[in-house]
Amino acid sequence: MRIRDLPSPNQDDRPPGAPIDTLILHYTGMRSGAEAIARLRDPEARVSSHYVVEEDGAVFRLVAEHRRAFHAGISHWRGNTLLNGRSIGIEIVNPGHEWGYRPFPALQMAAVCDLCLAILGRHPIPARNVVAHSDVAPDRKEDPGELFDWEGLAANGVGLWPARDGAPEGDPLTLLAHIGYRTDLPLDVLMRAFQRHWRPAHVDGIADAATLARLNAVADTV
Repeated sequence: MRIRDLPSPNQDDRPPGAPIDTLILHYTGMRSGAEAIARLRDPEARVSSHYVVEEDGAVFRLVAEHRRAFHAGISHWRGNTLLNGRSIGIEIVNPGHEWGYRPFPALQMAAVCDLCLAILGRHPIPARNVVAHSDVAPDRKEDPGELFDWEGLAANGVGLWPARDGAPEGDPLTLLAHIGYRTDLPLDVLMRAFQRHWRPAHVDGIADAATLARLNAVADTV
């Protein structure tokens, strides 16, 4: 994979002893990839990511993996907070829900998959910690959203996807906590985040029987 370096000044040292055990996928949510990269390299913006993947599959490295990039913000996953210190962030070019959300092209998804596999080969990141920005910040973020092909990535060894649904029962907050979500937010907010990742055809925030069945299936795989 060819990677072009476009260093961002928005980076610093990781906390001493912090593991790199989380991979967070985002969409850029801006009108173009060039606009997004410019913002991620703007010292006044104080935001960045380790990588950006364009719609044509071009990959750019903004921050070295051993350094901390500023991509997750206020975040939580599996009891850990402020995830920038322990994660790698990939921004995937897409206008997002604000500017004309659209499917992610096949070339782009192939590049994302290859990049993720390379990162996973360098760091002990478990499948349960390959997550969306909306998973770790469900009250603030929607990305990469319901059009992102998590199932296809999992089929190629990136992240997880249950083979079949579980029983349509149980307490949704207990199941969400087991998977890794924070549970001090309204249930519909958490449900939408879960559905965007694991039940993208029905992002309605309702913990119906089908969503409970998928919740149990995901909880059984983590």
